[in-house]
Amino acid sequence: MSEFQNVTVVREANIYFNGGVTSRTVLFADGTKKTLGIAQAGEYEFSTGAAELMEILSGELDAKLPGCDGWLRFVGGESFEVPANSMFTIRVLRLTDYCCSFIV
Repeated sequence: MSEFQNVTVVREANIYFNGGVTSRTVLFADGTKKTLGIAQAGEYEFSTGAAELMEILSGELDAKLPGCDGWLRFVGGESFEVPANSMFTIRVLRLTDYCCSFIV
């Protein structure tokens, strides 16, 4: 899906790591939430309360996910899931556009 209809977009940006990662929150009528973001080259560690589906729209990154011993590579068109109440690290190799869906 390349566009969302009938949504609310939170005007204020989510800014992490001195602007290395930024996103906007998109709220849906059914109560679901997504963020649309950009990550610049670098390494970033995140914690999450809710389970997440990370869709890589364009770009390239490595991810170190809970329960995995090493790094996994993801490029545009691929995705990965992160379990609730966990931490994960991404190493962005080139500017990455992503969509994060919070799974309930």
